Formats: sequence, structure tokens, C-alpha cells
Amino acid sequence: MSSKPKKQTYSVCFCCRRRFKLGVSEAPPEIKELYHRYSDEGGIMTASHLRSFLIEVQKEEKITEEETQAIIDGHKHLSIFHRKGLNLESFFKFLFGDTNPPLLPSTGVHQDMSLPLSHYYIFTGHNSYLTGNQLSSDCSDAPIIKALQRGVRVIELDIWPNDSKDDVDVLHGMTLTTPVALIKCLMSIKEYAFVASEYPVVITLEDHLTPDLQAKVAQMVTQTFGDILFCPTSETLKEFPSPDSLKKRIIISTKPPKEYLEAKEEKEKEESQKGKPLGDEEAWGKEVPSLRGGTIADYKQNSGIDEDDLKEEEDSDEASRQNTSDDYRRLIAIHAGKPKGGIVECLKVEPDKVRRLSLSESQLEKAAETYGKEIVRFTQQNILRVYPKGTRITSSNYNPLIGWMHGAQMVAFNMQGYGRSLWLMQGMFKANGGCGFVKKPDFLLKTGPNNEIFDPKANLPSKTTLKVRPLRLLDLSSDFYKGYVTCPLFKCL
Repeated sequence: MSSKPKKQTYSVCFCCRRRFKLGVSEAPPEIKELYHRYSDEGGIMTASHLRSFLIEVQKEEKITEEETQAIIDGHKHLSIFHRKGLNLESFFKFLFGDTNPPLLPSTGVHQDMSLPLSHYYIFTGHNSYLTGNQLSSDCSDAPIIKALQRGVRVIELDIWPNDSKDDVDVLHGMTLTTPVALIKCLMSIKEYAFVASEYPVVITLEDHLTPDLQAKVAQMVTQTFGDILFCPTSETLKEFPSPDSLKKRIIISTKPPKEYLEAKEEKEKEESQKGKPLGDEEAWGKEVPSLRGGTIADYKQNSGIDEDDLKEEEDSDEASRQNTSDDYRRLIAIHAGKPKGGIVECLKVEPDKVRRLSLSESQLEKAAETYGKEIVRFTQQNILRVYPKGTRITSSNYNPLIGWMHGAQMVAFNMQGYGRSLWLMQGMFKANGGCGFVKKPDFLLKTGPNNEIFDPKANLPSKTTLKVRPLRLLDLSSDFYKGYVTCPLFKCL
């Protein structure tokens, strides 16, 4: 029996109503075949039949008959004449409904979480305090809260002296962004850090403070987080702790701080060299090249390279520690910075010390052309953070796959907008129970018998091919949806 399209209405100017048709999709042959295989002679899928389907087809081995009966009870309004089970229409709607998500929440955290932090991709935000663009939007704790609620595990804060130079604000320096008090951000992080995940939250600080304000930050951080703050027993770590050992802990990461004046001069120089704003298409990113079978070279050809991002920031540990608050320095669990000597020195692996290195998206692309294997080797023990280039003033993002395929753990994204790159990032961290940590593949973590390492440029044969067929399409062709994007819904069985 075919059902006619349902008609619904919506209000116009609060006084009249318009009607539109809501298309009804018919189950394709593949779904009909599955339904008939798992239903009784009368054509009804009972709780027992549904349980068999979920175990054998969807591999939900722990599902109980009580749970399948609850599913049927939730679809009774679609099976008026078949209260004891699902008919074809209700089974079809169940398959593509919210109660049957592609990634099962019940799977939870299932990866080994006892390895060092460097073995995981980590859900990372960039300029986490901004509500909009990078030049003139408000700074607030609201986007920080939203990010934590979505499972983001790395929050970035740029800290500067306030106008009276007696307290600390968070803002994007040398721009028109309005500041927010650091203490407000810290309090919000404490309150929301573990609502979505019990695994650690890393706060990366971009420090532009004088020593007296560094001491004040140390006091704020210590008093706010108390026992949940992770402070290493030694100044440097030989190996990063595991996510398991850091559950419900807050970690501070920054480079050994410089004098405020030196940082200000460096920032002013960088800001003066920035290029023009990006157009809409470039700002929001082109199609991810790997989805078109492209390469890093293809992506470089299709994206603007900000040459100013290639300027190396060289840090001298000795100089940076002068006049620094001891209490502040003791808070730093993950040390960051770029040694002198260019990219070769930056990627040098030290046997008794691990650290964090930050590269812009453009710096990573250029380094990957020549030093791809060295980047992979570096990220086996150390942490690499990749951040958007300076011309992304609209808070757009870039292709995260380039960082991930080279082992970069912290691929930092602007969470304020939307677009394909951000959707890819959000989809990536739905994995492993949405805890914000996804274990890197073994080939990025292992070395061969002759100390050989994975080469991201190697032309390797495909091991698995995933084919996706559209089984249900949304009909958005009525005039009610004019001006909106028409798109299919894809779902795999």
C-alpha cells in the first residue's frame, strides 16, 4: 500500500498559513530484503526478530530483547495495526532515525588509553575565546564552554595585561577584539572541563605578560584548579603521561615565557606583515583533496600560501627564563617552543626530553615536502600543534588530514564557524566514545628493524575500499525550501 505525501503548513506574517508537501521515501529493495529476512510469516518484525537483526547485521551483540521491545514501543504510532512489532515502514524509519545512530554511543571509549599523550589525536581549539572573526569579535567564556561541551580537550588562551597593567585579560592581541577576564575563563573551564569527557583538558597559553603578572596567573591557576591541576615533579618530562593517568586533570602548556615587551614587539611585526583577507571560497576551504583522490601537492596548488607564516620563531630557553616567576614556570607541564636552527633543529628528537612544537598550516605544508618522515618520527614521542595561518581572519579552517597523516596530535581549529573542514574535524572526534582522544594508527607509531619510518609520500596500495550507497534521499524540492541546499542523506549498512 503506497502512502500519499503528507501535507503540512507553516505560518506567514502571523495571519495566514501555507501548505507544503513532505515527501515520503519508499524503502529500497535492499531494505525490503532485510525486513523480510527478519520478520515472521505474517510480515511483522517482532522484538525477537529485531534483536536478531541488530546482533547479526549491525553487530550490536549486547542488545537485549527488552531494549528491542522499547524500540518497537517507540514506533507504535507508525504501526497502528501491528502493535506487536514493526512493519516495513516503521522498520525503514527506525534504520534512519535518531534511535539508530551510525556510531553507537554505547560503544564508549574502547581504545587503549594507557599510552603516552603523543600517541593520540587530540580535539584542539584555536583562539578558543573568540565569538566570531579574528579581528573584531568579542572575547568571552561562552565559546570555551561550548567547545568543552562538544568534547574539545585543548583550549587556547592569549593572555595580556589589562589596561591598568594590574590584572590579566584574554584577547587576540593587536586587534579590535574586546577582552574577557582570565579568571572568568579559568572558572568556566573548571566547571565544564569534564561534562563531555573525563579525559584531561590542556590549556595552551600564549603569554604576553610581565613577571609580576605571571606570578598572578600562577596564583589564579593554582587557586582555581587546586588538586586537579597536573604539575610534573621535574621541570621537563622524559615521556608524556597517558590519558588514563590524567583523567579529570588540567594541564598547562606554554613556551618558557618571554618579557612582555619582547613579545609585544614580535606580535606587532607579525601583524604588520599580514596579507589581505581571504575570499569566501578560500576562507571556508575547498573540498578536502583526499576525498577527490588528491595529494598534498594538489592541496598546495589549490590553497593560498601565506609566506609570512614561514618565518621561524626562535626561542632561547636561557633568555626566556630570565625574570620569570618560578611559581608560574612550575605550572608548565608541556613545554613548547622552537629551537634555533630552523626546521631541522625543530624536529630533532631528544632522548631525555619531550616537548610541544607549533607550526602554522603553511609551515607544515612546506616542511612536509622535504621532511615528511622526520615530522612523523618527531610526533612519535613529541607533540606537534598545527594552527591556522594568520590570514584566516574570518575564523575559517584548513584541511586537517595533512596534519593527521604526519602524526600531528593537536590540529587546532577555529570552532566559531562552519564548513567542510570543521565537519570533518567534528566527525573525527565522534570516534572512541567522543572522549576527545583518538589513538593514532600503528603505522605512525612504529619503526622498522632498520629504524625506517612511515613515509607520508609513499604510494601505497589500498587495503580497504569503502563503498557508500544512498538508500534514502530527502526531498527538499518544494518552494518551502527554495534558497536552501538540497542534499542526500547517506547511510551504510
